[in-house]
Formats: sequence, C-alpha cells, structure tokens
Amino acid sequence: MEKTYTVPIHEAKSTLSKLVKRAAAGETIYIGAFGRPEAVLTAVSPDLKRAEMRKGAFGCMKGKMILHEGWEDPLPDDIIDSFYSMQGLEDFEVK
Repeated sequence: MEKTYTVPIHEAKSTLSKLVKRAAAGETIYIGAFGRPEAVLTAVSPDLKRAEMRKGAFGCMKGKMILHEGWEDPLPDDIIDSFYSMQGLEDFEVK
C-alpha cells in the first residue's frame, strides 16, 4: 500500500511545479491543512482527448464576443496595401 502524505497548503504553493511533476509521474499528492487532505493532485488520464482538455479554454468570453462568418478570411488587398504604404501616416516622421 502506498504511503500517504498530506502536503501543507503553504508548501504546496511554494513547490507546485515539483508536485505537478511528481503527480505526472504517477504519484498521488494530497494537499490540505493540519494533516488532513482537502484536495488531491493526480496525473491527467492518458485517454483524455486533447479536444476535451481544451474545451473550456475560451469559456471566459462565452456570450461576450460574436465572431461573424468569414472573420478568419484574409484581409482585402486594399487594406493590406495600406499597411505597407503607410497610408494615413503622412503626418508622422519615419526614421
């Protein structure tokens, strides 16, 4: 049977990267206070699909942003040309 050890919260905060590596290697890390586990840090299941892991990546913008059809299309040539010609920047000195 694996020996269980509860990492104090303060220690977990200051050594999180090391704890994550230990968990990724297969160890189960318990985090808590006064020797009582309150949370557990474990490795991500290998069968978890990448798409499922990214599913909530942009959740903070849900309902706040509307991307209309074609938003990812290339810019029209006249707009691209204006970037290269610096059109509209006649008043600025370019060194």
